[in-house]
Amino acid sequence: MSLTEARFHDLVDATQQTLEDVFDESDLDIDLESSAGVLTVKFENGSQLIFSRQEPLRQLWLAAVSGGFHFDYDEESERWMCDKSEEQLGEMLERIVKQQAGVELEFEGL
Repeated sequence: MSLTEARFHDLVDATQQTLEDVFDESDLDIDLESSAGVLTVKFENGSQLIFSRQEPLRQLWLAAVSGGFHFDYDEESERWMCDKSEEQLGEMLERIVKQQAGVELEFEGL
């Protein structure tokens, strides 16, 4: 069953807030920028993570140094899952942040 527009926006908003909280609570020297549904995380080394909502597809997209990833929300597990690898968003972010920033962060619940 497809997500309603309202539910999709609520889920993305909550996810982006969780992401902001994780990054804010870390000791990383980063810049966070949130505008028009796009969350940009800029690391000290110049690399970025960009999270954007793709409303027509009801997907959350992630752009990282390692590539672009598209996530569908899985109601059963209550997690965003990559549409290609079926990896959970939180698991992928732990790996990507380690690659890009050289630190380990936990993204529980994502």
